[in-house]
Amino acid sequence: METRANYVAVGAFVLTCMLALVITLLWLAGAQYSNEYEYYRTYFHGAVNGLGKGTDVRYNGIDVGHVADVRFDSKDPQVVIVTMQIQPKLGIRTDSMSSIEPQGLTGGSYVEISGGSKKAAVLTALPGQEYPVIKSTPSALQQLTQSAPQLLAKINTAADRLNRMLSDDNQQHLAHILANLDRTTTTLAVRSDDIDSTLASLSAASRALPATVAETDASVKKFGRLSDDADAFVRGPGLADLTGLLADTRRLVVSLNRLSDQLDRQPTKLIFGDRRKGYTPP
Repeated sequence: METRANYVAVGAFVLTCMLALVITLLWLAGAQYSNEYEYYRTYFHGAVNGLGKGTDVRYNGIDVGHVADVRFDSKDPQVVIVTMQIQPKLGIRTDSMSSIEPQGLTGGSYVEISGGSKKAAVLTALPGQEYPVIKSTPSALQQLTQSAPQLLAKINTAADRLNRMLSDDNQQHLAHILANLDRTTTTLAVRSDDIDSTLASLSAASRALPATVAETDASVKKFGRLSDDADAFVRGPGLADLTGLLADTRRLVVSLNRLSDQLDRQPTKLIFGDRRKGYTPP
């Protein structure tokens, strides 16, 4: 009985040690796993072709993790929630953007995260968020796919307009235009010498234009000074003096007229005076 008890104790001790070892290994693995990744979340609108658990996640083109979970948003079936396991201490910024990019010609995809700007703050989880949320944007291929119907419609419209422009009537009009253009160019080639001389004359005239403009400007300045002088004369005492001079001149003319009349009637009287004696009463 004592030997059997020893075996039981030894077995229990071994089992206890193994259980403790397993718990220790699990704890260490969990601690290492938790320190190896940080979790982020992003929301994609529309189809996420080629995306699933284990899909690569790249940060500025460098592999930094993988997709941990993909599921629909219960509030909006058009939205896909993607949870990502990413290397810690990457410093993902608040203006970083996530997108789904094609991976070569294999048909696979990966999640691309842009680096953002260094002035932006480091992204953290907001109140009510389980993980920090990276904003998403459609990839270039998705944008092209979404705009393909509009692009095809525009191409069809352009093709219809091109067909109308190339109708038989328009082709005839175009032929006439080309013929007229050919005649015009031929005429210009024949008159090239005259055109050269005309251009030379225009060039000479353009060179003489600054001198003409300068002379005109000088004449305008002289006219302005003359106008100022005339205005000063009208507003100053010169006009009154001129008026007095004109009055004196008129009086002088009247006097000269009277003198001329006297010379015509009695020239000797003006020279020798009046020699007639006056009447003397007795």
